[in-house]
Amino acid sequence: MRGRSMVFLALAGFVVIATGVIWRRSLGVTRARAIEQIETRRTALAAQRAKLDGDIRTAMSMERLGRVAEERLHLRVPSDSLVVTLRRSPRVAVR
Repeated sequence: MRGRSMVFLALAGFVVIATGVIWRRSLGVTRARAIEQIETRRTALAAQRAKLDGDIRTAMSMERLGRVAEERLHLRVPSDSLVVTLRRSPRVAVR
């Protein structure tokens, strides 16, 4: 087992190793693309979340809530001279 057999085994070993290296690199490239897509989606979702947080803050502002209360519920801010007296009902003893 000399000469041609050794060259054949060396070449066969080289092909097997090269195939493994190429497969591993292609797997790495595929995973890198997937990670890049996930990062892009995460960035887009973070931007959307920031926009929604701003929308929530705007909707919860006192100015907006006051305007909605006046328009929809017909509420108003009472004047300082307005006094309302409420009577308390007598307490019922609980046993």
